This record gives sequence, structure tokens and C-alpha cells, in this order.
Amino acid sequence: MSFSFSELTVPLVGAPMAGGPSTPALAAAVSQAGGLGFVAGGYRTPQQLADEITAARSATAGPIGVNLFVPQPSYADVVLLDEYADLLEPLAEHYGVELGRPRFGDDDCWPEKLEVVADLRPTVVSFTFGAPAPEELARLRALRILTLVTVTSAYEAGVAVAHGADALVVQGPGAGGHRGTFAPDVRPGTEPLEDLLAEIGHAHGDVPLVAAGGLGSAADVAGVLGRGAVAAQVGTALLLADEAGTNPTHRAALTNPEFINTTVTCAFSGRYARGLENDFTRTLDNVAPVGYPEINHMTTPIRAAAVAMDDPHGTSLWAGTAYRTVRPGLAADILAALAG
Repeated sequence: MSFSFSELTVPLVGAPMAGGPSTPALAAAVSQAGGLGFVAGGYRTPQQLADEITAARSATAGPIGVNLFVPQPSYADVVLLDEYADLLEPLAEHYGVELGRPRFGDDDCWPEKLEVVADLRPTVVSFTFGAPAPEELARLRALRILTLVTVTSAYEAGVAVAHGADALVVQGPGAGGHRGTFAPDVRPGTEPLEDLLAEIGHAHGDVPLVAAGGLGSAADVAGVLGRGAVAAQVGTALLLADEAGTNPTHRAALTNPEFINTTVTCAFSGRYARGLENDFTRTLDNVAPVGYPEINHMTTPIRAAAVAMDDPHGTSLWAGTAYRTVRPGLAADILAALAG
């Protein structure tokens, strides 16, 4: 028998936040506090992923989840990439770096990462940016690993269920970071999380749903649990946790009154994601094309240099709509406050 969310003493999931904030220590702390912590497999080599799963497991007796990005074909237009590079050049010069090469390929080690998961057998594996092939999900299920697929619409939910997902992460429009949309060239929908839960729950009543996106208070968590979710997934709420790997520039911006809005943009990575509005997004949001991960590679040197200079206006500051509620402290204390 695989894992059931009813086993959690705290109905909270620590969202996988690739690129720094998610650490083995954070995953372990969430699980140790009674929730389900996640190791973020995005932007990690297979060996790094294996090491982080092992590290998280060694720090808790609780369940550990792993998140993987589902590979997909390139949607980038070479002409638009060249035009965007011209617009990025002044920023690169400002930060004293060269633009990154717009190569295709980010998580090119998909088969190897699936092998790591099959070998180490975490409690749960979730997927973002699409649904794995039915045979891939069936293999994990045979190993007694619970599988979740992140969805942002009723259509995506139907695809995930048809492929054999055990459960769904229903991501609403208030979520921070990259939206989990299957088609990266389509702007994410704005249907409220509550409506998505109701629609998907009605269509797939026997499939457990984890609610995600814009949940920053105990009332928010209680609200989605009351609408049928088996757990609430929180990410932004954990960005200031002691155990998180959020960089200092990002941490400071989350509590800086200068930043008053979040925006959904593909300016940083070529894929739609929600973060704090800054000079980068105000300048480039309306002209940035889609093209993930090519644009992500192009802007990497700029973002790294901005963080090194502690300049919040040159880097991505991923955050959901509930970012004003974030507080520093131990992950266990943050979860306790959210559980009410």
C-alpha cells in the first residue's frame, strides 16, 4: 500500500521550489513537523538529486517527496530570441556579464532522474509542466510510490488522470514561481482556486486533490480543506524559513515595502511565472517572448550578477499573491501557524 495523505498529522505540503529555496533541510523540517516535505529535482543533476533525497531522509523519519520537471519540446522562435537578446544586452552590460547561450535543454537527464527515483523510492513523486507517460507512472506505482501531477485546469486534470496519476496538485492563479501549465506558450488561466477545486473534484471525485496557490493563512488552508482538498501546498509561506535556501536579496525584497505587486511574466525564463514586480519585469514583460528554457539560460548570468550585487531589480523574485503574510522562523512554527 502506498502513502495516503490521511497519514499526515498536519495537512500541509511544502511546495518544491527549484533554484535555491528548497533544500534537504527544508524538506526534512516540513516532514518532521507532520507535513510532507519535497526535494526539488529541477535544475539538479541525477547525482545531486540522489544526494539531496538521501540528505533529507537522514534528517527525518517522516515521508519525503520529490518533484521532477516533465520534459517537453522547445516552443522558442529563433528570431524572437535574437530580438530579445538585443533588449537584454544593456542589462548584461550594466551588470558586467555576457548573456547566456539560449540552448535548449535543462533537465535533459529525465530517464536518469526516473532511475534515481526508482532506486531510492521516495514516498511521493510529483511532476510539473506535464503528465509523464502512462507506463512511467505505472512503473512508479508498482514500486509503491504515490504519484502526483500538477494541473492548472480541468483539461490538464483529465489528461493526468487518464495517464494514471494517483493524485493531483491543483494549482490556482495565485501561486508563486512557475505555473505548472502543460503548454508553456499559453498564458495561464485565472480561474480561482476554489472554482478549480470544485470543477476538478466534480469530474474526478475519487482522486485526491492537493490545493496550491496563494495560501498564506490558517483561514486560507481551512478554506481549501473545507472544499475537499486532502492537503494544502504552500511555497511562498516557507521562503523566509530558517531552513530555506532563499538568497538574501530575495529574502529582503519579500518584506521591503518598495515591492507592492506581483506579476505573471515570462521575462526571466521564457515560461510564465509569478513574482514580485521589479524594474526587470516593468521593462521587459511586454516584449518578452516565450521560450523555456532558452530564455532562462540567457538571463542566468544577469540574475546571478544582480544577486551578487544585492540588487533586487535585476533578478527573479518568485512569490505568490499571499507574499505579504510571509514570516521568518523555523519551518515547524510556520506550519503550525498555517494549520491553525
